[in-house]
Amino acid sequence: MHPTRMLRRMALAGLVGLGLAGAPVPTLSAAWADSVLRVAPGADLSSLDPTGPSGTQTYIHGMMVYDTLFAQDEDLGIHPQMVGEETVSDDKLHYRMTLREGLRFHDNSSVTTRDVLASLKRWMGLDVVGRTMAVDVAEMAAVDDRTFTITLRRPFPVEQALANSGSGLPVILREKEASGGPFTKDTAVIGSGPFRFLRDAWVPGAKFAYQRFEGYVPRSEPANGMAGGKVVKVDRVEFTVMPDATTKASALQSGEIDLIDQVPFDQADFMSGMPGITVAAPSKIFNTFFMRPNSLHPPFNDARARQALALAVNQPDYMAVAFVRPEWGQPCLSFFVCGSPNGVTNGSEPYQHQNLERARELLRESGYRGEKVVLLNSHETLFVGMATDLAAENLKQIGLNVEVRESDWGTYMARRNNKAEPDAGGWNLFLTATSGSGAYSPLSNTIADTTCGGRNFAGWACDEEAARLRDAYVHEADPAKQRQLLEQLSARLWQVMPTVVLGQRAQLYAWRNDVSGLLRSPSLITLLWNVEKH
Repeated sequence: MHPTRMLRRMALAGLVGLGLAGAPVPTLSAAWADSVLRVAPGADLSSLDPTGPSGTQTYIHGMMVYDTLFAQDEDLGIHPQMVGEETVSDDKLHYRMTLREGLRFHDNSSVTTRDVLASLKRWMGLDVVGRTMAVDVAEMAAVDDRTFTITLRRPFPVEQALANSGSGLPVILREKEASGGPFTKDTAVIGSGPFRFLRDAWVPGAKFAYQRFEGYVPRSEPANGMAGGKVVKVDRVEFTVMPDATTKASALQSGEIDLIDQVPFDQADFMSGMPGITVAAPSKIFNTFFMRPNSLHPPFNDARARQALALAVNQPDYMAVAFVRPEWGQPCLSFFVCGSPNGVTNGSEPYQHQNLERARELLRESGYRGEKVVLLNSHETLFVGMATDLAAENLKQIGLNVEVRESDWGTYMARRNNKAEPDAGGWNLFLTATSGSGAYSPLSNTIADTTCGGRNFAGWACDEEAARLRDAYVHEADPAKQRQLLEQLSARLWQVMPTVVLGQRAQLYAWRNDVSGLLRSPSLITLLWNVEKH
């Protein structure tokens, strides 16, 4: 057993042995005790806007409250969701879509094409997939209240884009919110999804809750991933923020909560043998774990310094520290998810083995002379915290003057979007994971997007050649030619290194055995319709 894993497991066992298994954990509302699903989230709800770059909990919030035109099943297949009928021209340039009947917002107003078009325009300005689609859209227009058209300049995978769950979500807002600029604390959260957000129950850093929307009309197909009928089988879902892993484990044992979302890996390892509790990774696709350098500021505005980071890494060390079991964390040298149809490794050959001496040489060649490097961290998401601890020591081995900035997860998320100099509230490096459902395709892979202009994922990598190859891949209809472009793109990414791939991880959950119906999500987004308590 890895020494770090052994120490952490012993610590968790000791705390539970001291009687914490029965420690009281506050709940949101005893009045709903018979019909409430109580969840300990992986992190606090730090933002209510799921349309642009955000954290996983915001995307979970988005899929509970809002709905999308298309949706991915557990195998990444694409299905209509809000769309009832669709026709596509033979040249793939003209789409006509009609919303299915019965779609209503939580204020009981009907969903119309005005809402749809305003929402899509907003998403196209905020998300990597949306911005890519926007380049090819010649016109979007309403035919009537339920039917709209999309006219393209050249063929584009429209349904895949509108089902995206790996970055900013193309959810449908009311026209008022979609046209109202950036979300603020006063922006109304009124969707047409299966749950209503209970703003009065939201206490940032402590709790948030949702109630079943009685006016939601599910599709008739069985639920499958994010697709099919979203049937809500509890009256209410309550999230209680518990940053401490032991508190979560104790609460699950005692029945104070029913489900741990994004359960920490050491906690999962310890809990696997507990009676009455299931620990599992329902998703079929793994999620990419990575280190993100800030390409705006020295030293990582130089590709050689970014390459040095990759040469400093020994992926099995990160997998052991962060993910505990081999089946939960796997080394991977693909930008597009090992085990996926696109899991190519072209260009990774120089990085298959750690090479500290070459990493030091590249740092010197880049002009680095010992300047402070700000590494963001938050142990509130435990696998990030433990892996970042390792990274801090690892990168000191190649001569980087690393300063770790520890914070809660909300602060961490806010700071990583700050483009300022590292000493003025910005940063140089952070570690996190991204959804395999987005990373498997160049269209939706945010960490491989090198579109210049500073509107891409935090780190703001810029390389015109990689961006050109990505664009060519997205628009290539011939599978053989598309594969060649994918391999060329992979090779270019390993040269410019916008992201350092550390491996890939499962998404783990732990739940009491009186809970059933948890769906296999194609992404990091936990799906809480179809779940019931017995």
